Amino acid sequence: MIVYEFKIKGKKHQYQAIDEAIKTGQFVRNKCLRYWIDGQKVSRAELYRYNTKLRSEYPFVKDLNSHACQASVERCWSSIARFLDNCKKQIPGKKGYPRFKKNARSVEYKTSGWKLLDPKHIEFTDKKGIGKLKLIGTWDLAFYSEDKIKRVRLIRKADGYYCQFCISVDVKDELPPTHQTIGLDVGLKEFYTDSMGRTEPNPRFYRQGEERLKFYQRRVSRKKKGSINRKKAINKLGRKHLKISRQREEHAKRLARCVIQSNDLVAYEDLRIKHLVKNHCLAKSINDAGWYQFRKWLEYFGVKMNRVTVAVNPAYTSQNCSNCGAVVKKSLSTRTHICACGCQLDRDKNAAINILNRALGTTGHVGTWILDPNASGDLSSTIAGSPCDSKIGL
Repeated sequence: MIVYEFKIKGKKHQYQAIDEAIKTGQFVRNKCLRYWIDGQKVSRAELYRYNTKLRSEYPFVKDLNSHACQASVERCWSSIARFLDNCKKQIPGKKGYPRFKKNARSVEYKTSGWKLLDPKHIEFTDKKGIGKLKLIGTWDLAFYSEDKIKRVRLIRKADGYYCQFCISVDVKDELPPTHQTIGLDVGLKEFYTDSMGRTEPNPRFYRQGEERLKFYQRRVSRKKKGSINRKKAINKLGRKHLKISRQREEHAKRLARCVIQSNDLVAYEDLRIKHLVKNHCLAKSINDAGWYQFRKWLEYFGVKMNRVTVAVNPAYTSQNCSNCGAVVKKSLSTRTHICACGCQLDRDKNAAINILNRALGTTGHVGTWILDPNASGDLSSTIAGSPCDSKIGL
C-alpha cells in the first residue's frame, strides 16, 4: 500500500458535512465498544451485526455509507484484538484496554460511497451531503486505475481538511549496489553517528518553537471557555504543533532516504522509545529527536529500494570496546571511549561500530539450508592422514 494525501477545497456546508460524517463514525465505534464491554465473548461478526442494527435504529447512521460504518467497526475491533493479544502474551504493565474515542478526526470509506471524477476532483455519494470536492496536490492519481484505490480517508487537521488515498501497488526502485555497510547510533547530542565517524546534527524542532508554543498557550488560557475566540486561539496553537510535527517527519524522511540510497546494509538499535521516555529528565529531548519516525522511514525505504535493514539489541553497545570487546564502564557524560587495548574513539562512533558488527553477525545464513544444519560437518573418515585411513583401506 502507498498513501497519497491531498488537501481538499470545498464550501462551508461541505466541511460541516465532513464533520458530521466524522462524528457518525465515532458514534458507531463507541457504540460497538460499549456493546463489547457489556457482552461476553463478543466476536467480530457480532459487531458487524450490531452495526446493521445501529443503521436501522438511527437515521443519521444510515445516511453514512455502509462501508464507512464497517471501517469504524474494524477500527473498534483492531483495538480489542490488540488488547486480547497483549493479555494472551502476558505482556507486563498496561495491556492497552480499549477506550472510547472522544475527539475523532477522520472517517474512512472503502470502495464505495465515493467516485473519482478526474485526477483533481472527487465526489462522495452517500446521504451526508459532502458532494464534490477539489483535490489540491501534486500527485497524479490518473497513473493508477480506480480499482487499485482500496481506501479513501477524510481527515480534519488544524490547517484544513485532507483526503488520503490508499493505493494497492508494489513500488520498487532498483538501485545498483554500493558495496557499503553502515551502523547508526542515534543520540541526543547528535541525531546519529555512523560507523565511519560521520555525524548528523540534531535539529531540535520542538526546542526551537517552544517559546512560540508558550505564547499561543497563554493566549488560549486567557480566553473564556466555550467562546469563539478561544476556538481560534486553539486552532493557532494546533497549527504550530502541526508545523513542528511536519518538520520532524520531513527531516527523518530525508535522512532515511539518503542513508538507504548510499548503503547496502544499514544497522541500527532496536530501541523501546516508550520505556526511554519514562526518564522525566530526558523525555522531552527524546520525543523531540524523532527516533521512531527515522526508524520507520529506514525500514520503508529499505523494502522499497531492496536494501537490508537490521535492528540489533542495544545492550552494551556503548560500553563494549569495538576493538577488543572488553567492557569499559562509562557514564552518560563521558563522551570518549578509552580502552586498555589502546583504542580511543568517540563514544558514539564506538557504539555505531558495535552495532554494525552485531548486524553483520546476525545476517549470515538467512536463506534456506540445503542440508540439515544440525547434521552437517566434517567427516573424520575424509581427513587425509588421519588414523582412520588404515581402518577403511585407504
